[in-house]
Amino acid sequence: MNRVSGRGKFEKDFGLRDQIRRASVSVMSNIAVGFERCSDREFHRFLYIAKGSAGEVRSQLFVALDLGYVTSDEFDDLRAKSEEVAKALSGFIIYLAPKSPM
Repeated sequence: MNRVSGRGKFEKDFGLRDQIRRASVSVMSNIAVGFERCSDREFHRFLYIAKGSAGEVRSQLFVALDLGYVTSDEFDDLRAKSEEVAKALSGFIIYLAPKSPM
């Protein structure tokens, strides 16, 4: 099996690996929690928290790249996906933003 250089080290770096996993799960979890609050205001607030978690994933990916745990291509792909999630969340945040009277 052909392994990516640094992959074995990444598998053993439990802290970084698990932090990326927790931040990724946090995105989904905060969307769910906000939705279940049955209030646009609360949903709006939890979408911001989810967006912050997407940013945390991106930040941790930079660390993984710097440590040689992921290749540039893997990093680019994962960063693009996390940015896509953040943009979708931004769109939803704007949609739910309180409308100010004109």
